[in-house]
Amino acid sequence: MHVLGELDRRLFTRVAAARVPAADPALRRLSHSADHGRLWLGTAAGLAVVGGRTARRAALRGAGSLALASLTVNTVVKWSTRRPRPLLDLVPQIRHLTRQPHTTSFPSGHSASAAAFATGVALESAGYGALVAPFAAAVAFSRVYVGVHYPGDVLAGVAIGVGAAALTCRWWPPRPTVPARERPAAPAPALPGGEGLVVFLNSTAGTGAPGTPLPPAERLRGLLPRAELIERGPEDDFAALLDRAVERAVERAGETGGALGVCGGDGSVNAAARAAAGRGLALAVFPGGTLNHFAQDVGVPDFEDTAVAVTRGEAVGVDFGVARSGAGHEVRFLNTFSIGLYPELVRMRENLEGRWGKWPAAAVALVRVLRTATPIELRVNGRPRRLWLLFAGNGRYEPEGFAPAFRPRLDDGLLDLRLVDGDHRLARTRVIVSALAGALGRSRVYSAQAVPWVALEELKGMDALAYDGEVAATPPRLRLEKERHALVVYRPALPQNEVAQQARLAAATARYRRRGRGRRLPADGGPSVPG
Repeated sequence: MHVLGELDRRLFTRVAAARVPAADPALRRLSHSADHGRLWLGTAAGLAVVGGRTARRAALRGAGSLALASLTVNTVVKWSTRRPRPLLDLVPQIRHLTRQPHTTSFPSGHSASAAAFATGVALESAGYGALVAPFAAAVAFSRVYVGVHYPGDVLAGVAIGVGAAALTCRWWPPRPTVPARERPAAPAPALPGGEGLVVFLNSTAGTGAPGTPLPPAERLRGLLPRAELIERGPEDDFAALLDRAVERAVERAGETGGALGVCGGDGSVNAAARAAAGRGLALAVFPGGTLNHFAQDVGVPDFEDTAVAVTRGEAVGVDFGVARSGAGHEVRFLNTFSIGLYPELVRMRENLEGRWGKWPAAAVALVRVLRTATPIELRVNGRPRRLWLLFAGNGRYEPEGFAPAFRPRLDDGLLDLRLVDGDHRLARTRVIVSALAGALGRSRVYSAQAVPWVALEELKGMDALAYDGEVAATPPRLRLEKERHALVVYRPALPQNEVAQQARLAAATARYRRRGRGRRLPADGGPSVPG
């Protein structure tokens, strides 16, 4: 340790003796800007505001990694080492910080935060990580350059930061930037400019681009000017307008080639997907809801991804999950199916949504359900079970823990079956504790497996099932299975550049705003006219 300490002091002396005049004020300001994580929190806010979904995930993971690294350094490591700060005698006065830190020197908290944020961002996006990494490296170097840390302090801080970012993957694994590309292509008509595409636009589901005032219909017209839009307003009948869009798409397909499009949330996409599969139409999904699980997993996170695929005629085959009853009725689902706690939670949330809004209503519903719910009894593949929850995903989800986040493939022919046992004492509490500890795979009350089918019989103590966020009545028995490649969905063969997409979206938004400022309302309050 004495040898390492001596080497550390020599390296500090060499950096102190270095003369890079142009770097003196820049590195001093950069080091100061990173105080209390301000530089990184500001960067995270910028990514979240101007970036796409990948940028927002990167910002969230970066901020979470920073918080974990800062907590580790300031509450554990610093108080266990007590290393004095370097002497400033050899450091030129111009480099000195206005206010010198008073905490111990080992490790460097600034370096830990910088490394944690940059690594967290890079785990979600190598491109955004490459933009952040030079600034993180400069902050780490600046702590030695301004004389407040030894090089060993900085290296230790970097190691802690990288470790903190890696640790976040235990609870929240990074989503692949590009979904599995080895899926075989499916035949779909190429529709330049959207010619022949009929889009059912559920304008009550959400916005086409979070953080921008550009309406979904406006963006669709800009990307696919020849597409036919059938837009649903708050008072319009959902089923009737969707049927109209499907019939128009069938007509267009019979003329020159056509397809059905849908812009909305997962519920809208599910309904359009069932209709498209039933009529043999390719489906173009434009993510316009809150979470857009299906669009994210299939590989079209942005309107522009879908527009490119429609223009080029690039598509993939997707499986349907099917829940069939003994009476011949069936429910198709693109994302998830569940019985137990979740259907009751959905129903209660929908009852509260009008007064509270979606997310507060979901939180209130969760508390009430956990307090009052009882386990369900049924047979799973002939075996009697008492369960808090049975979850089945259309395709294998990752991670294998209690909070599945994404599906690498949508054509694997498998159901992702997850069960929470209701026979064990304090099963709900044990599941939550295991999930928070990242040890759910070893919990005795939780099980997960990928299966091609599962038979559910003697369903007791329940009156509802949930699929893709919708609720339906529960029959006495069900068989869950897969319909292989039942749906053709447009998806570009090559991933698109999110940074370029966001730049084009910003330009389209600016043009839309200029057009809005170029209009004025007449004195009688009638429709706007050019100014």
